[in-house]
Amino acid sequence: MDDVLSEAYGIVQCKECPWYKTCVMPMKFTAEDIRRQLESSAPGMNITPQMDLGMQNLLSSMATAAQNSLLEGCPVFIERLRSSPQLAQRLKEVMQNWGSEEKPAEQS
Repeated sequence: MDDVLSEAYGIVQCKECPWYKTCVMPMKFTAEDIRRQLESSAPGMNITPQMDLGMQNLLSSMATAAQNSLLEGCPVFIERLRSSPQLAQRLKEVMQNWGSEEKPAEQS
């Protein structure tokens, strides 16, 4: 009986979630976002809009790296992944094999 209630609760929780059907999405960072964050965390650093080219390139690289490695996720989805290692492993396998099942037949 507890399994049925848990499953029903999960479905209701998911449908009420503001992330409904959009469980994950890449985080968006720009060099400007990182510059503002650095300014707020280190006020004496004097980061100005007229920074040298090297610093601009560093911030752009940091923004790109963050976008490629971080994502925002629905709290319900994250909790389900944490509570079910099998689900996480299955999703990982699906992503690793992405597109390999759907290769079109070779034409002669």
